[in-house]
Formats: sequence, structure tokens, C-alpha cells
Amino acid sequence: MFKVFIFLSLVSLFADMTYEGGRSILGPYAKILGASALVASLATAGEFLSNISRFISGLIATRLKSSKVYWSLTILGYVINLVAIPLLAFAGNWFIAILLIFLERIGKGLRAPVRDVILSEVTEKMGRGKAFGLHETLDQIGAVAGPLIVSASLLITNSNYQITFLILAIPATLAIFFLFSAYLEYPRVKAVEIKLDKKIAEGKDIEKIFWLYSFSMFFVSLGFISWINFSYILKAGNAFPDYLIATFYLAAMLADALLAFPLGLMYDKFGLVSLLFAPIFSILIIPFLFSQDFISIIIASVLWGAVMAIYESNARAAIADILPGNKRAFGYGAFSLTFGIAWMLGSIIIGYLYENSPSLIILFVLISELVALLLLLNVVKSFRKKR
Repeated sequence: MFKVFIFLSLVSLFADMTYEGGRSILGPYAKILGASALVASLATAGEFLSNISRFISGLIATRLKSSKVYWSLTILGYVINLVAIPLLAFAGNWFIAILLIFLERIGKGLRAPVRDVILSEVTEKMGRGKAFGLHETLDQIGAVAGPLIVSASLLITNSNYQITFLILAIPATLAIFFLFSAYLEYPRVKAVEIKLDKKIAEGKDIEKIFWLYSFSMFFVSLGFISWINFSYILKAGNAFPDYLIATFYLAAMLADALLAFPLGLMYDKFGLVSLLFAPIFSILIIPFLFSQDFISIIIASVLWGAVMAIYESNARAAIADILPGNKRAFGYGAFSLTFGIAWMLGSIIIGYLYENSPSLIILFVLISELVALLLLLNVVKSFRKKR
């Protein structure tokens, strides 16, 4: 089990090196290719497509109940996800680039819910908060290395985006290698073989808590600024060179890596209460971002990375605790769809507000995250009664 966990973590490490490296410069690249702030923010519709594909993937896996289906979706998703990033080197205009971003996100969506079910199985005895946190830490080593490689490449090549995207094909290949290693080590998924107690599997109260939880995270996502918006604002402000914008993303990913494990430990000790930091940090990002000085942008980047750490570790661990094994694939897919719709809407709204009334962005984020905070408090209370 632990060996599979390591393989999957290495897959995530090299996959993140690939697509987080590419993601760190999507905002500036979109601007170079002629996209406006609003058009660039539409690239986050890729997150919406990703989460639709997560929902479809989770639904397929839940209905077909086959280990082969779980692994096929995982492998197909990773291949699509990883091939799209190097192909950005050949995008001649912003339209093609956005299509490739969509393709990359769809690939990630296909593999995410089934991969998380497999991960929840092989980490069950480790403590899910700690395990998901450790996985996210290893994952974020790649997410730190990716933007670092991109930043160095842009500096050395005098901002040659084509060479930079092609370099990312190397970690993509390594990710696929370790993925097949994990499959060969753990070909049978228990979630499709074990019959759960009927009362547990069909508990309506648990389903209500899950949907309330998903609804609360909808508002967290709605007010959480996407990195495309974040980096576009930095590029438009002309206060920092392109390689430094990529370095800010590196700082965000480093914060994610360093905080994921302790946040996971916090989840194992305090449960869903640890999720309350997400809306608080999301609110604090905006004033630091708009200050446009180096120290403030570093703080904003660290806060952004902290929110991502909570989402990638604690929020995923919570789903495994709320739902029984036979409903987790659907649960991960449905949760991601809810989260993705909100992030797309929020990103478009923030892009629109930035072009028309930037001062209203903080108000929009504040209202969204306060609603999220109140709903999460209700989730914590309801979940404690059912345990």
C-alpha cells in the first residue's frame, strides 16, 4: 500500500511540475498572444470543463464499478493533461492557447476523482488528513520545481515561451512512467469490490451533510481569485518582469508544499474546523495583491498557496470521511463540479470588475467568503452530531 502511495505521489510531483509550471505563466502568455483581461479570465472556464469531466468521470466509475474503468480513466486523464502543456509552445494565437488550456483541464478532471478514491484506499491506515497532506507536500515539490524551471528558462532564454513549454515535456514523461508503475502494483480497486453496510451506504443525513459541505465550498471558491487573474493583474501593473511573476507563483506553490502536511495533521486533530482558514485567507489576499509592492505580493502569494493547500489536502480528506467508499468517486466528482463552477464564475466576475471597477473586487470577495464561513460553521456542527 505504501509503495503505491509513493508511486502516486511521484506521479503528482512530476505532473504538477508540468502543468503548474505552465500555469504559472498563462496570464502573461495570454497577454502576449493578444488576450484582454476578460478574455484571459475566460481561460478559467477550463476549470469548469475540468470539473464537469470530474463529475462525469465519478459518475461513470460509480455506475460501472470496475477496477479497469478506474485505472483507464486515471491513465487517459493524465495523458491528456500532460500532453497539452508542451503543445502550448505551438499555439500561434490566444484562441488555440485557451483551447489547449481547456484540454489540459479536461484531462485533469477525468483522472482526479478516481485517483482520489485509489489514494483514499491506500492511505486509510495512515490517517487521511496526514496522508493527503503528505501527498500534497510531495505534489507541491513538483509545483514548486515547475515554476522554478519556467522562471529560470524565461530568464536564460530572454522570455522565450516556446522553449519553456517544450522543456516541460520531460517531467510529463516521468509522470506517466510512475503512473503505470502504480497500476502494475495495485490493479484492483477495493471500492468496486467491497459491499458496504446498506444503512451506511444509503444514509440520507450523510448525503445532506455532503451537499451542504459542497455548497459552503462553492462560496469559498467563488471569492478565491484564480492565478490567471492574479498574474494578469501583476502583468498589467507593469511593476514586475515576467520571470518574477513566475517566481511569485513558485512562492505560492512553496507555501502550499510547506503547509499541506501540518494542515493535514490539523485536520486529523480538529476535523472540518481546519477548513475555516480557507475563506479567511481568501479575503486577505486581495488587499495585499493590489498594493503592488514586492513584500505584499509575496504575502498574497503565500496566502494563495495556503488556500490551495487546504483545498488539496483537508477538503479532499473531508469527502473521504463524510462519504462511504462506494459513493466517493461520485462525491469527489460532484464536489469538484460545484467548486469548479464557482471558481469560473468568480474569475469572470473578478476579470470584469478589474476592467470596470477594481475597487469592488474586495467587496465581492468579502461577501462570498463570509457566506462560506457561516455555511462551514453549520457543516461542522451538523457533522459532529452524526459522528
